[in-house]
Amino acid sequence: MTVRLVAVEEFLIRGTMDLLLTHGYFLREDPKELQIMKPYPPLGILYLSSHLRRLGFGVEAYDSTFGSLAELSGLLESYKPGVLGVYATLMTRGNALAITAAAKARGWTVVLGGPEPSNYASEYLAHGADFIVEGEGELTLQELLLALRANDAAAVANVRGLYSQDISGRVVHSGPREQIADLNAQPWPDRERIDIEQYIRVWREHHGKGSVSVITARGCPYHCRWCSHSTYGKTHRRRSVENVAAEVEWILERYHPDMLWMADDVFTIHYGWIRSYLSEVKRRGIRIPFECITRADRLTSEMADALAELGCFRVWVGSESGSQRLLDAMERGVTVDEVQRAISLCRTRGIETGMFLMWGYDGEELADIEATVEHVKTCLPDVFFTTVSYPIKGTPYYSEVSDRLVSPDDWADMSDRELRIRGRHSRRYFQFADKLLRSEVELHQLRCQNSGAGDSPAARELESQAALARRGLQDAAQEVEA
Repeated sequence: MTVRLVAVEEFLIRGTMDLLLTHGYFLREDPKELQIMKPYPPLGILYLSSHLRRLGFGVEAYDSTFGSLAELSGLLESYKPGVLGVYATLMTRGNALAITAAAKARGWTVVLGGPEPSNYASEYLAHGADFIVEGEGELTLQELLLALRANDAAAVANVRGLYSQDISGRVVHSGPREQIADLNAQPWPDRERIDIEQYIRVWREHHGKGSVSVITARGCPYHCRWCSHSTYGKTHRRRSVENVAAEVEWILERYHPDMLWMADDVFTIHYGWIRSYLSEVKRRGIRIPFECITRADRLTSEMADALAELGCFRVWVGSESGSQRLLDAMERGVTVDEVQRAISLCRTRGIETGMFLMWGYDGEELADIEATVEHVKTCLPDVFFTTVSYPIKGTPYYSEVSDRLVSPDDWADMSDRELRIRGRHSRRYFQFADKLLRSEVELHQLRCQNSGAGDSPAARELESQAALARRGLQDAAQEVEA
C-alpha cells in the first residue's frame, strides 16, 4: 500500500507541520464496499489542505481509505505530536473515536469535523476530542491553527465555529461561522496530497474504467426532513463554469480517468449554469462520461438533452417512495409523476438511471410499500437501492421521533443507523419488502422484454417468490421494534 506522506517527515524534522489530516474510513472494514469497490477520495480534507497550504501552513494528509488504524497509530507514535484533524461521519464514528484515543495517548491535539461531530459535540469532547468544528472547516481551522501556534488561549476562545470544553468541563460553543461566499476564490482540492492513482487503479481492476470525483457546488436548499444540512446549511453556492471546466481539464491531463463522478447534491439545480457549462466544455473540446445526482423536479427535457450532450451516462434520482402521501410527509417537494417522467426522459436519451428508495419512514403502511413496488415497475430504472430510514440527529425527522428512539448499544459503539424507533415495523418486515420489490420488478422486466415469457419457468419462480414475500410481509406486519 502506498501512503502519500513523503513530506511529513521533512515537515516534522523542521518542526513546521501545523496539521495532519485524516478521515477514519477504512475500506478493508467495509464488507459492502469491498463487494462494490467504487471508492472515492476524501475531497473534504483535500479542500482543507489546499486552503491552508496556500496560506503557508504545513499540512499533510493520511488517506485512511487504503490504510488501517494500526498504520495510522504507528504514524502518530513515530512523529512529534502536533494537531490532528479528523473528518468524521455517522458511519465512521467508531473509527473517529479510536483515532482520537490513539492520538491523545501520544500527545496530539485532536480537532474533529465533518457532518456528524457538531451534532454530538458533548459526546465527542467527552471521548477526548479537543475541538469540534461546526460547518465548513477552512476558515475555522485557519484561525484555530494560528491561535494554537501562538499558544493564545484568548484567541482560541474567539475562533468562531468551534465547540470545546472550558476548565470546568462545560461544553462551550463559540458561535456560528460565516460561510465562504466566493467558492471561485478557493483552490481546488489538494489531490496531490494522496494517491489518486490508487483509486483509479482499483476502479479499473474491478470495473474496467477509472473514475475521479468533482464537486461544483456546496449545499442543498431543499427541505427533506430526514436529510442533514449540518455542514453547509440550506444554501447553494456554485463555482463558475470556467472554474469547474478548468479543474476538469486539469484532472483529465493529470490523471487520465475514464469517467467522472459529479458529486453535487443536485447537479441540475441551476439550468443557466448547466447551459453555460455545456458551452464552456465544448469550447475547450472536453467531453468525458460522468454520472451525477439530481432531483426529478429539476430534470426537464432541455436538461436531459444537455446531460446527454455533456456525456452523462447515468443519473441518480432520489425517489424514496412511490407513495405521494409519504413524499409529502418527508417534504420532498417532488411528485411520483415527476420521478417517473424524469426516468423516462433519461431513458429516451440513452442515459442510465438509478433510484434511491427508503423503507420505514414514519407513518408508512403496507399500501405505501405496494405503491412503491408499482412505482419502480413503472419506472424500470437500470439500478435501484433501498435503505431503511434512520433518524440523523439535527434533522426534523430526528426531532419528530426522538421520544421513541431506543439505542441498542452505547453511543460510542453504534451510529444513528442503529437507532430503533419504538413501534416501527421490524427489520424482518423490511427484508420482506425488499424481496417483494425485487421479485416483482424482475418479473415485470422479464415480461416487458419477452411477451411470451409470462408462463415460463423463470416467470413462475419469480411469481412464487413474490407471493412468499407478500405473505411474509403481511405476517410480519404485527412485529414492531420495542
